[in-house]
Amino acid sequence: MSKVEDFLTREEEIQVIEAIRKAEKNTSGEIRVHLEAHSTIDAFDRAAEVFDFLHMDNTKLSNGVLIYVAVEDRTLVIMGDKGINDVVSPQFWESTKDTIINHFKAGNVAQGLIDGVLKAGEQLKKHFPYTKTDRNELPDEISIG
Repeated sequence: MSKVEDFLTREEEIQVIEAIRKAEKNTSGEIRVHLEAHSTIDAFDRAAEVFDFLHMDNTKLSNGVLIYVAVEDRTLVIMGDKGINDVVSPQFWESTKDTIINHFKAGNVAQGLIDGVLKAGEQLKKHFPYTKTDRNELPDEISIG
């Protein structure tokens, strides 16, 4: 098995997906988590490719957030689309990244992703609250590349 397959147990995957659903319940924003073994290019550039591949830039309000993890490289990138980036400070993404990394270092991978997702969800809720006409624009599952 690769490190990606061992990164989260099935139960932990379900917990992360539930966190995504919980976070998205209160916002029109979309959150995705993407895991892959490693990147042959700069992690930020690879996250941008994944962002595009997952159609995260196709949300109505440009409010998608990607949490990208290259497991074997031990690399994490959080990428927001224009709509969310215009209303949160860059320090917010860094503090969210720090939250996730601190959990990772302590061996709490799932909790790191859960806390990162919920923290992003709070900002999405604040700036893009849920309305009756909102629909889930992107899948909630964890993508693996």
